[in-house]
Amino acid sequence: MTKHIRYTAIAALASLSLAGAAHAETHKYKFQSSDPAGNPNFVLQQNWAKDLAKRTDNQIQIEMMPVGSVVEHNETLDATGAGIIDGIVTDISYFAGKDPAFSLLGNPVGAWSSTDQLLDFMNNGGGQQLGNDLFEPYGVHYVGSTTTGLESLVSKVPLDGVADLKGLKMRAPEGLVQDVFAAAGAAPVNLPGSEVYTALDKGVIDAADYTVFSTNQAQGLNDIAPNPVYPGFHSMPLVGIAMNKKEWDGLSPNLQKAFEDSVKQFATTEVNDLAAADKKAVAEAEAGGKIHIHDWSAEERAKFRRIAITQWEKVAKKSEKAQHVYDVLTAYLKEKNLL
Repeated sequence: MTKHIRYTAIAALASLSLAGAAHAETHKYKFQSSDPAGNPNFVLQQNWAKDLAKRTDNQIQIEMMPVGSVVEHNETLDATGAGIIDGIVTDISYFAGKDPAFSLLGNPVGAWSSTDQLLDFMNNGGGQQLGNDLFEPYGVHYVGSTTTGLESLVSKVPLDGVADLKGLKMRAPEGLVQDVFAAAGAAPVNLPGSEVYTALDKGVIDAADYTVFSTNQAQGLNDIAPNPVYPGFHSMPLVGIAMNKKEWDGLSPNLQKAFEDSVKQFATTEVNDLAAADKKAVAEAEAGGKIHIHDWSAEERAKFRRIAITQWEKVAKKSEKAQHVYDVLTAYLKEKNLL
């Protein structure tokens, strides 16, 4: 082959390659979040969408929409399967009404003492397959997982172990969270989040399952309830990222891989950013001298987990899928010596 022919062939191949890139299909999606606009979690989700676009040379473009933009937060699974929206970033326990397995996977109260444990379970311990077992019957593919982190327990009284929960008047949402605390001896009541501050301030309750430490601190809850338990021992919601299965199946393997990788990076970023916010808030709280943070020992956390398991067992009996989640979850915890 002469130089002229060889260079002509190379130029032709380069031209074809550029033409292919120029005509690569662009996939534009609308994803609805379970968080409101402006919320730190929602801002992180918007940044994730930008990262995914960058990873795929803008072949995947996601518009993040805040909670309630198209449908209610507990309707997004059906809406995604029907193609009304293309995907979701949501606390999966919102779908517990469809099958109690969503609740058990979404927030097995007492199971986790760190974000690393939850994400390892989801990525390496069978959780990803459980997610797809639950989502795919609705025409939705479960792409991956993140979390907002381990929530802090707000308390006006010192709490250093399970024994201190006996008779404790506390706010806890209906369902598994409330059932577990009741089994541990507390006296939980159902209050909306908007009433937590007033209820604590007026002495209606002495403690509350609310959210992460930095948010509690920013809203002044630790000022009126100066004995927070941090890191928490009870609640860490699983946030799932999922999309319409037909749309997912229409992506090339390379784009699917980029999507999955971006979700794992997003989980790392979200966990680290929110943990840093908590750490900063903890330092500020301790510097004030009026807030006393309580960190439960591994033994007390294990005690609470054993109590929680009695309630997981009740949930497991409600459906075949819930039983399967229970079996996989407890096998993982035993393998990791977390029981």
